[in-house]
Amino acid sequence: MKRNIVIATVAAAALIGGGTATAIAVAGDDEAPAKKTVTVSNDDNDRDDAQDTDDTAQDRAEDKAEDKAEDQAARDTDEDAEDKAENAADAKAAQITAADAIEAALKHTSGTAVSADLDDEGTTYVWDVDVLTGGGAWHSVQIDPSTGKVLGSHTEKDDDGDDAAETAQIRDALKGSSVTAAEAAKAAAAKGTVTSVDLDEESRDKAWEVDTTAANGTGSDWRVALDTGKVTADRTND
Repeated sequence: MKRNIVIATVAAAALIGGGTATAIAVAGDDEAPAKKTVTVSNDDNDRDDAQDTDDTAQDRAEDKAEDKAEDQAARDTDEDAEDKAENAADAKAAQITAADAIEAALKHTSGTAVSADLDDEGTTYVWDVDVLTGGGAWHSVQIDPSTGKVLGSHTEKDDDGDDAAETAQIRDALKGSSVTAAEAAKAAAAKGTVTSVDLDEESRDKAWEVDTTAANGTGSDWRVALDTGKVTADRTND
């Protein structure tokens, strides 16, 4: 008597993607079905996963190497021990960040912050923030770097008669810009303590110029793009 054997494949998707499937063989009406388990390994998927992992690790290594190169290019390599000590003292005095100082100045005087510098006023430090108002007037606002309070402000006089031309140049540089001075300071803060932010409106690739100081007093110069906020080493003096 001939036997009719029917094989039903269960979990076909497992065979396609790699996995385990069970086939049932039926031999006649009186016999119990026999099960057979088949395991299929998808080597292509394993190789793809390994390749993805390698690519990710390589990307991370390349990004790390690029950041290291940028950091090296931004450092002031000709600084001596005295300069580093002075830089470290400046950074220590900046308990209020450059970004916070700028925001405090703008609350006091509305307009556009164009620069912020941590100045040494003899025995004390002060954040000096230059603000350009909508009417074209220049205001210098002083911020206490330890408390963030406004110490004073004054309108700057056009002694040399070139404020109008400079103002027009600055407004043109900032036209279409999406990155403010405060945002540039925040972006560069990842590189160290920001001690200065200033708009470079004269270069071909206009940007925010930012000075930072590391914990050991090493100063670095950065440029922050006006449209993307990307931070790169300042090579304009190379």
